[in-house]
Amino acid sequence: MSVYCIGETVLDIIFREGIPIAAKPGGSMLNSAVSLGRTGVPVNFISDFATDQTGDIIDSFLVQNMVGTQFIDRYNDGKTSLALAFLDQKQDAEYSFYKIFPKKRLNISMPVTNKGDFILFGSSYALVETFRKKLSGYISDARSNGAFILYDPNFRKLHLAEFKKVKPWIIENIGLSSMVRGSDEDFLHIFGVNDARSAFDYVSEAGCPILIYTRNKEKVEVVTKDFIKAYSVKPIVPVSTIGAGDAFNAGIIYALTSLFSKEASTGWPVSENWTKQQWEYLIKTGISFSSNVCQSLDNYISQDYANQLMTNPSS
Repeated sequence: MSVYCIGETVLDIIFREGIPIAAKPGGSMLNSAVSLGRTGVPVNFISDFATDQTGDIIDSFLVQNMVGTQFIDRYNDGKTSLALAFLDQKQDAEYSFYKIFPKKRLNISMPVTNKGDFILFGSSYALVETFRKKLSGYISDARSNGAFILYDPNFRKLHLAEFKKVKPWIIENIGLSSMVRGSDEDFLHIFGVNDARSAFDYVSEAGCPILIYTRNKEKVEVVTKDFIKAYSVKPIVPVSTIGAGDAFNAGIIYALTSLFSKEASTGWPVSENWTKQQWEYLIKTGISFSSNVCQSLDNYISQDYANQLMTNPSS
């Protein structure tokens, strides 16, 4: 079993009260990949960034955190992207992005997927016109091969200017997926709804059977055709919420690979057969990963927390 995280790469420069306080390798799927790598899950990152010094820093960081980098396109005719993240009083971030890309992107051979593999994709990287057909074709083939597909639209207010163009691609991504995990903000922007059941109507109509709907610090809701449940979130005092959703996704993957590692080799079990106890473990693990990330300026779970999981997986 292998996990492939497909997404953008940036260097996050974090500001609080107008002062830069940290610089961290980032990008939604990169953050998830690093959290998984720290837990020992076999994970590869599929992305592109430049052969500049910023790119070298990120590449070394990925290797140090046990994330496979053989499927990263290191281009010469551009710059590694920067994301300036400005924390507000709630420690939520508002972003400004600086990007210089080459004309041809993701110029690599994609990895072959097998039954029991796992793919996480989403955010703006899943909506890039330059390699849209390549990516959607790859995801479609992976699902046909028996991989489990998790899609996180991560569609924020700053993307609304392109919404009319990318909405069909978002719906196609949902239809290619085994599970969608999105926030209330995502579904408000995409479908104009602000509750989990209404969001699931759109998700299921597109062809995906599972929705995990997160409401920041309030609660997490699971909706399938046969199962609906809300899970509470323990209150914490956050240092930064950057990477919280990404860590949640990593926690879901970690829990799924822990629960179904044997079954996955012969095909992922359908969600209709998952027990309430298994759902409880999945969601509580996602919440635990997310809470850990929020208690530091890192975009990923701490190595101490990862070591604790590897020592006692049920903790």
